Amino acid sequence: MAVLTEYGRHSGQWIGIILIVVVFVPSATALIEGLYCGTEICYDVLGVSREAVKSDIARAYRQLARKYHPDRFSSLAGETRESAHQKFLLIATAYETLKDEDSRRDYDYMLDNPEEYYSHYYTYYRRRLAPKVDVRIVILVTVVAISIFQYYSWWASYAEAINYLSTVPKYRIQATEIAKQLGLLNKTKEKGKNRRSKEEIREQEEEIIRDIIKNKIDIKGGYQKPKILDILLCKIVLFPYCLCAYVVWYCKWLYRFTICREEYGDEEKLYIIRKNMKMSQSQFDSLEEEQRDTLLERQLWIKDNYEVYKEEQEEEMKTKMALDPRWKRYRRWMKNEGPGRLTFIDD
Repeated sequence: MAVLTEYGRHSGQWIGIILIVVVFVPSATALIEGLYCGTEICYDVLGVSREAVKSDIARAYRQLARKYHPDRFSSLAGETRESAHQKFLLIATAYETLKDEDSRRDYDYMLDNPEEYYSHYYTYYRRRLAPKVDVRIVILVTVVAISIFQYYSWWASYAEAINYLSTVPKYRIQATEIAKQLGLLNKTKEKGKNRRSKEEIREQEEEIIRDIIKNKIDIKGGYQKPKILDILLCKIVLFPYCLCAYVVWYCKWLYRFTICREEYGDEEKLYIIRKNMKMSQSQFDSLEEEQRDTLLERQLWIKDNYEVYKEEQEEEMKTKMALDPRWKRYRRWMKNEGPGRLTFIDD
């Protein structure tokens, strides 16, 4: 009988321990160190209930903040300046957690579902590390900055091209003749007070020549005159329109030249030639008119003709390189002293 009594006593102790674990461990597990208020419950820190409204939470925070603020701390009973500072930080954390509806909802979910340990970490740090500024605003500002830099860099390249062409005799002579025909350089000499120095006259003539080159010469390629529609921002805005226009153009192309078997016009022929040569529109536009006529005469929109033309160009390039003294020196260096040659270092 005594044995049974002892056994019942031990069984009762184990049952009590199990009940304590079942009752208290989930709530303890819900309070994770490093998340929100740590091992403290944010509601208890502010002294409010879970049903408290936002105004009650704000009122409780202001009262506690005035009490524990480092600038207003004055020897609280049982509190040191350091402990009061830590208490103030905990109060601020509790308020930041509960004042926001989304953060408060996540915190309440953590208290109600303590077993989802890793989910609470993910939710907390996802919200904590999320950018404070709208990502769309960041993207817009970045695109605008890139577009502004792009536009001004193009203008710098264009100005550089104009300055270079102003020094080339061929274009300078042409610009001077055009200026004379327009009567810009045939002005009578000023007399008296209006008479200018030779330096002023020379500067004016240079400005006239630059304007003629800028307005009369059509610069192609990477140094062409910048257009506002070519910047990144405009391209992004106009992308849906350009995509729809391309789809419509492609459908028309298929209908005209694949289904109806129409003959290609010069514009279509040049387009196919450009695609065969793998050139961008600006690169193709930079070709001289005589070069384009030659490409049309060779009928390079036909694939077989283009392959023959490509082989001829490669052979011509090989011949030029073989006769080029610099290429000969390079081949001699590669043969005798190139990177693949092994040598011994003298001691």
